Amino acid sequence: MQSTVKKIALVTGAGSGIGKHIALALLRNGYAVALAGRRLDALQDTVAAAGEFGVHTLPVVADVSSPDSVKSLFATLRTHFGRLDLLFNNAGVFTASSSLEDVDFADWKASVDVNLTGAFLCTQEAFRVMKDQHPMGGRIINNGSIAAHVPRPNSVAYTATKHAMTGLTKSTSLDGRKYNIACGQIDIGNAATDMTERMEKGILQASGAIAVEPTMSVDDVANAVLYMANLPPNANVQFMTVMATNMPFIGRG
Repeated sequence: MQSTVKKIALVTGAGSGIGKHIALALLRNGYAVALAGRRLDALQDTVAAAGEFGVHTLPVVADVSSPDSVKSLFATLRTHFGRLDLLFNNAGVFTASSSLEDVDFADWKASVDVNLTGAFLCTQEAFRVMKDQHPMGGRIINNGSIAAHVPRPNSVAYTATKHAMTGLTKSTSLDGRKYNIACGQIDIGNAATDMTERMEKGILQASGAIAVEPTMSVDDVANAVLYMANLPPNANVQFMTVMATNMPFIGRG
């Protein structure tokens, strides 16, 4: 397999939404892709959507919030592909919208465990693979969010984890230098997937109003990630924001 592809990638949360679209874009552009997610049926849907490129996939059921599950994921990847060139940390959860004082602790913990700890655990294992392979090094791209910059109302858990993702990105960039590991972050605003249909129906604004928000094609996100992924080892996009042009981000509130 390695003779027919350019690079090996791992995408977490690859069974739906942005993760699925990024995985498909990578496959169509010469990557073999390990697909990680909690549901095998969703991962198999991604394989089916890949068509002829599905032969270059490796679906692995994994819970990124579990250290043991992440270790098993990377052991499977290493056995099957032998190396890792790109990790796209994408897995994330949106817990129930709630004012800060009413946030359920279980929702807070779920957000931190998946959105932040999951990205850390995968990054840690990616380091262990990338520093030992030949040639040494690789690239990690973190899916931040517009929420890494500005919160929406009633989103404290999600927003806090996405702000923390920026710190993880910076530390990964710094600590990865000695291993030739580049790390960047893409902050996405209102990409049209099955998870953002509510934007087109109306969503709570900081003013208290409910307003429809514009969306953009998820293909534009995929193209941005491909650009970041395909840079040579001596170049890196540290942070990129890709958003629907007229969404209420600049001037939000």
